[in-house]
Amino acid sequence: MDEKFDIGARLNAMRAAAGLSQRQLAERAGVPHAQISNVETNKVSPSVSTLRKILNGLGVGMGDFFEPERSPPKGPFFSVHELVDLTSKVAASPIAGGDGTLIFRQIGDARAHNLQILHEIYGPHADTGETRLQHASSEGGYVVEGELEVTVGDDVRVLKAGEAYLFDSRIPHRFRNLSDRQTIVISACSPPYL
Repeated sequence: MDEKFDIGARLNAMRAAAGLSQRQLAERAGVPHAQISNVETNKVSPSVSTLRKILNGLGVGMGDFFEPERSPPKGPFFSVHELVDLTSKVAASPIAGGDGTLIFRQIGDARAHNLQILHEIYGPHADTGETRLQHASSEGGYVVEGELEVTVGDDVRVLKAGEAYLFDSRIPHRFRNLSDRQTIVISACSPPYL
């Protein structure tokens, strides 16, 4: 996490700019009121899924939260240095014994194309969090390296390199790397959700 970036102060400023109290934001986001307070005062570092829920309550994506002034390269081609880092500054939820490293890098301007393509890296024992993700999109992905446990509703499956997934993102879902090795996934989501 970038030590210069203050998640609590940024959330507080965005909430105030939206004219919402902590309680109002908590209701919109579907999280306990104390969670908003704890994040704003930096008492806790939110998981990716928790921060997404809170930001959804504000109608803001993670990319805009962390880099409001960013201007993605236009393309049509992108070097590795032109990928937009969306989550390297966000604490992931580690599974026992792991550091929980989770990195999402976006290709180009997802909003301009109404399509978000991500290069995802799940470190050993990384988890998107117990609070399942849920957003109005369709998403799919291909496991390039390693193994990824994907939970969609009541369905759970460990996908190995060469296997893929595709589902309605309104169904609560979660991603976990249960192994001691990194997992790499290329995914797409439309419309974009980060």
